[in-house]
Amino acid sequence: MPVINRFAEMLPEISAWRRDIHAHPELRFEEHRTAAFVAAKLEEFGCDEVLTGFGGTGVVGVINGKSGTAGKTIGFRADMDALPIQEATGLPHASTIPGKMHACGHDGHTSMLLGAAKYLAETRNFDGRIVLAFQPAEEGGGGARAMIEAGLMNRWAIEEIYGMHNMPGMAVGEFAVRTGPQMASPDKFEITVRGTGGHGAMPHKGVDTTLVAAQIVVALQSIVSRNIDPMDRVVVSVCGFRTETATYNVIPDSAKLLGTVRTFDPKVQQQVRARIDALATATALGYGAVAEVTHISGPPPLVNHAREADLAAEVAEVIAGVAHRDLDPIMAGEDFSEMLLERPGAYLFIGNGDSADLHNPHYEFNDEVIPAGCSWFVTMAERRLPLG
Repeated sequence: MPVINRFAEMLPEISAWRRDIHAHPELRFEEHRTAAFVAAKLEEFGCDEVLTGFGGTGVVGVINGKSGTAGKTIGFRADMDALPIQEATGLPHASTIPGKMHACGHDGHTSMLLGAAKYLAETRNFDGRIVLAFQPAEEGGGGARAMIEAGLMNRWAIEEIYGMHNMPGMAVGEFAVRTGPQMASPDKFEITVRGTGGHGAMPHKGVDTTLVAAQIVVALQSIVSRNIDPMDRVVVSVCGFRTETATYNVIPDSAKLLGTVRTFDPKVQQQVRARIDALATATALGYGAVAEVTHISGPPPLVNHAREADLAAEVAEVIAGVAHRDLDPIMAGEDFSEMLLERPGAYLFIGNGDSADLHNPHYEFNDEVIPAGCSWFVTMAERRLPLG
């Protein structure tokens, strides 16, 4: 059974939804327009329940099967938030909001789940209940945990939950999923270096914080290469370097480094944190400066449950004819991991074709992915909640 024909017919309609959302990106917990759009569609489709403001700006839709609420309940999740990136695609439906962009495909994820919701509400070819979670603030805002704390799992007694993310570089419509660890835990860190500013022509009279911060950047590169077992998967990246200087000849009093740490093992995570602390403070001290380190915990690693990953792969094979099970874990983070701590489930990737990478200003979600993604959600629902 390939892609459901109905979704090929619905592609122009679903693409129009996606492009509307794309043109109006909203950052974490600011998804008011997007949430209203989603809720209006769910109401239009005839969902049995539609709740807004769930876990902040989240939306939940509930569709009951032919026998009402009798039977089990499964959940599907899609993320809605955009990123603080200036879009550079030049497309007709490009972002209309300066400095904000759907650079990760959440517009596509939301639209695919909406397409599946329309089909499921029309056909109801299942027994039990489907809960559709349209999540805010996946991009570092803790939106998954916010929806859980608002009662997502317990209010409807969700027994299994599934999510999906597009993957540039993988053939359009193909799927990939693995059992066990699939995505890393994404921590953040900030290092503030304090010294003595002054005139750029007389650096000997102060403590140059830019020099100290630059030496810390170099020192941190030794953590993965010299402190961590080569068999462990770890990333330490400094991604931001800020000073207050706005001219060419002023040495600033302070400099700030921003970075990320990606790990799978809590013990390794703590080891990396300890090395960041030691290297930053000791390096600064050696130059007569002071370094203050702050660690910001991210969600845990995303770990798929074995049975549910197998079920997800089986449905992917039905839709696409192939489900890649041998993919390596990736170091990107995803707070759907929080939901997988609460309930059995799985998170799979769907190919976006030869597109720009995620979080790139030239990225664009490929609308040709939509029929396969919608078909996966519907087929999964009908297989997990078969008619009695």
